Amino acid sequence: MQHINIHKDFKLNGKTFGTSNALIHYVENNLTEHSRFVKEIFNDQNFIIAHTSGSTGTPKEIKILKKYLINSAKNTIDYFNLVPKTTALLNLSSDFIAGKMMWVRALIGGWYLDVISPENKAIAKQLQNKKYDFGAMVPLQAYENIGYLNHISQLIIGGGSVSDELLQKLQKLSNKCFATYGMTETVTHIAVKLLNGSDANNSYQVLKDIKIDIDSRNCLIIDAPKLSDKKVITNDLVTLVDNNHFVWLGRFDNIINSGGVKIIPEQVEKKLSGIINTPFFISSFPDQKLGEKLVIFIEGKEKPISFENLNRFEKPKQVIFIEQFDRTNSGKIIRKQIQTNYLKSLE
Repeated sequence: MQHINIHKDFKLNGKTFGTSNALIHYVENNLTEHSRFVKEIFNDQNFIIAHTSGSTGTPKEIKILKKYLINSAKNTIDYFNLVPKTTALLNLSSDFIAGKMMWVRALIGGWYLDVISPENKAIAKQLQNKKYDFGAMVPLQAYENIGYLNHISQLIIGGGSVSDELLQKLQKLSNKCFATYGMTETVTHIAVKLLNGSDANNSYQVLKDIKIDIDSRNCLIIDAPKLSDKKVITNDLVTLVDNNHFVWLGRFDNIINSGGVKIIPEQVEKKLSGIINTPFFISSFPDQKLGEKLVIFIEGKEKPISFENLNRFEKPKQVIFIEQFDRTNSGKIIRKQIQTNYLKSLE
């Protein structure tokens, strides 16, 4: 069995640990919310238990071999050239794969890891006073802390799409910000793309030892033998640029067929992201004439919205304001549940 060992240079919140028991004891007493996963890292099993996010269906429990955690961590360490004594900030929950992998990367890479609360106030306070070589955030955390992001030399942003508004804000920064593509089943990201600077790109580049293809639906197939014992067939619509690059378009299960015209909601949302400054998403309702009619759900109080930059097929036939969206524990909007609940309320 492949174990996860503590690198000799590893530090947690400025402290060194000679044994896994000493580390577990510290985490139990000071970072209680992370203690379950840290104990799981060092137990006698050759796997950990993880859960999918639940944004596109019921969250699933899956087993991930520890050797896959190590391989994934090494991929990230190599791609971003993160040497021992790299300073890194962990501001994510270890209940989900992104937070789990920051622990594993730090432990085997010999990083100096600071662990704080995921709350925006805690992130802002930490970044006011300290700079880091590496960090990871969800888009909302990056948006809310845009003024401090320059204090992280290389920042990966995952767990949701980056809006055009956030993308524009990132262009003003001097650090490097990357979008990541991945999921629990692929042990976090298998591809990255640079979002800002002169080398920014619209396509994702896959990491080492990852092979990609598409199926008959034009959905991405991931072949990563060092991360999974089987190919991962996704519901993500992509355009393959070459063997190592792809452009993400949207989710196959979100496609709307309105009057024979197939619409990818994520592409419409991209056009609206600079106009609507509150959370929203494109969805559909059954329609006798069109089959499905395009609708838009917007979080918050009712206000006028302009759809001038959309073509006639993309313009929503109905605008629905919801005070607060249903979200997963990791903060992702649960589109299908919101749509279903709204339609039930009309019955």
